[in-house]
Amino acid sequence: MPQSEVKPTRSELLEIKRKIKLTKSGYKILKMKRDGLILEFFKILEEAKVVREKVTTQYDVAMEKIAIADSVDGVIAVKSASFALKTKPEIKLRSKNVMGLVVPEIEATSIRTPMDQRGYGVVGTSVYIDEAAKAFEDLVETIIEAAEIETTMKKLLDEIEKTKRRVNALEFKVIPELQASEAFIRLRLEEMERENTFRLKRVKQKAAKA
Repeated sequence: MPQSEVKPTRSELLEIKRKIKLTKSGYKILKMKRDGLILEFFKILEEAKVVREKVTTQYDVAMEKIAIADSVDGVIAVKSASFALKTKPEIKLRSKNVMGLVVPEIEATSIRTPMDQRGYGVVGTSVYIDEAAKAFEDLVETIIEAAEIETTMKKLLDEIEKTKRRVNALEFKVIPELQASEAFIRLRLEEMERENTFRLKRVKQKAAKA
């Protein structure tokens, strides 16, 4: 707040002090929120590391299984088996609250299909196609889990940055400006008090001489 806009009155001083108290209170709450969000982020980061490694491992396994199925049953048989599947994964999005932040919660159904419901004949295919199908079901399940975690991490990062900017604005701009205004008003009131005291002395001196 520019000092030129500050009125050096006692009522203004009380108002500035009230604002400083409220702002400091808000600053403490925001700092606690920022610290809580950071802790939650690092907690989820560990989960993200685990699930990323899991995706990589399961992807390698799935590709290995499909390569074996291709070599044993043939590419056409594998593709026919994949096209025979009628069910498709269904995704439902819900929301949950993390430190006051709304993040997505993903629920997936129909990812795993029993062997007798996959649409292709069990007799005409080898066990390698079943193993490949199961490996890809595992992979899809983990990818959905990873998507939920990665989205939550992104939202947490955005909220942390937003909260950090607000904390910094209060700490380095708003509070110092209010404190400077308070100091300016106090100084002006002290000057005015000294001027009034000096003026009263002069009036008494003139009255004594009269």
